[in-house]
Amino acid sequence: MDSLHRHKSLYKGTTPPWKETYRKRCMERMKNSRSRLLEKYRQVGEGHGAPTRSFLVQEVMEEEWTALHAADRNLPPLWARNSVADLFGVMDDEHSVLEEIQRELLAQELSIIDEYEKSVRYEEQCLNAMVDVMVQDDRIICPICHANNLTVNSHLTSCSCGLYINTMGRNVTPDILRKLLEKTVTEHMEECLYNPVFSMGLSTDGSPSLMISCRVCDYLSVVL
Repeated sequence: MDSLHRHKSLYKGTTPPWKETYRKRCMERMKNSRSRLLEKYRQVGEGHGAPTRSFLVQEVMEEEWTALHAADRNLPPLWARNSVADLFGVMDDEHSVLEEIQRELLAQELSIIDEYEKSVRYEEQCLNAMVDVMVQDDRIICPICHANNLTVNSHLTSCSCGLYINTMGRNVTPDILRKLLEKTVTEHMEECLYNPVFSMGLSTDGSPSLMISCRVCDYLSVVL
């Protein structure tokens, strides 16, 4: 009797003994594959509503079934890949179990994507709020003291709070400074949700510079 027939004779009409082990392993693998899932999601284009197809479910089920089969040779190996039933070469009772696990994995996948989308929207809101505070009606609020308007011209960028940067020959305009502020804030928020702070510091050539940093993620960059 080959392994598939022996397998069917053992578990016909009963709940497969491997169900909970397989289910837990699949759920854990999906959880640990969050980065891989989101990378696939970003590759096909995020932000277009609920996904119309799965990104990792079949892959996760295949990988865990292969691992389970390696530990229990009574289970059938992977077969064709036309459907869940064909994929695992199982009986109707077991097919129902696999479809149940598949639905759980799909729900978990959607939950991960939904959580990611909410995080992206929150980052965008934080970015917009921060930029809105700094830029008002073509005026740029000092990012250090948050109280005064910056003076920006072809020679200097300054504030009465003490910010002073010599921009002679660098062709800095309010629009260019605004874009530099937006760029660094966006760059930081791609990796960290905490608000960065601005300060004066010295660039590599020893000249005063406007810096942006974050004490949480150790982000540090020269704005101007």
